[in-house]
Amino acid sequence: MRWDELFADLEAQLEAGIGAEERESDAEEERLRLGRRSLRDRIAAMGEGRTPVRIRLLDGTVVDLAPRTVGRDWIAGDLAGGAQAVLPLHAVAALLPSGSQVTADGGAPAGALTDRLGLPFVLRDLARRRRPVQLRLRHGGTAGTIDRVGRDHLDLAVHGLDEPRRNSAVGRIEVVALAELLLVRVD
Repeated sequence: MRWDELFADLEAQLEAGIGAEERESDAEEERLRLGRRSLRDRIAAMGEGRTPVRIRLLDGTVVDLAPRTVGRDWIAGDLAGGAQAVLPLHAVAALLPSGSQVTADGGAPAGALTDRLGLPFVLRDLARRRRPVQLRLRHGGTAGTIDRVGRDHLDLAVHGLDEPRRNSAVGRIEVVALAELLLVRVD
């Protein structure tokens, strides 16, 4: 009888130890998985199904953006009120998630074409389409039509958004560093 109790006790201790090791291993795997996630991944997961994500920009402005496309270093989506926008990831100061968004675990599928497309590619498309834009910069903003896009800057023909880009309507050309760009609003 005593031997049965001894072996039962040893068996229980062994099972508890094995269970603790498995739980610790699972917890470590989860920490490693979360450690590999980027801000881009978090935004994609929070906005899955085009749910608006509340984002604080570097200048303190808070925007609600429902992501449509997630690129290598940018997010395109819909702002509250129906306007479309392109948000460079370097402009994000903080995410302000709702309760369900904190634990959101989805994200953009790995290997998608947009994973390789950088911000200049998207801005060149806006330039090609001659879409009027409003640029929010770290220190103010401006509006007009993007004429050209380089690797780290863009040329903006500044004019009123209610008139098409014509030489007579352009007040000036601004060469804007992409590092200063916080948000591109496309109406």
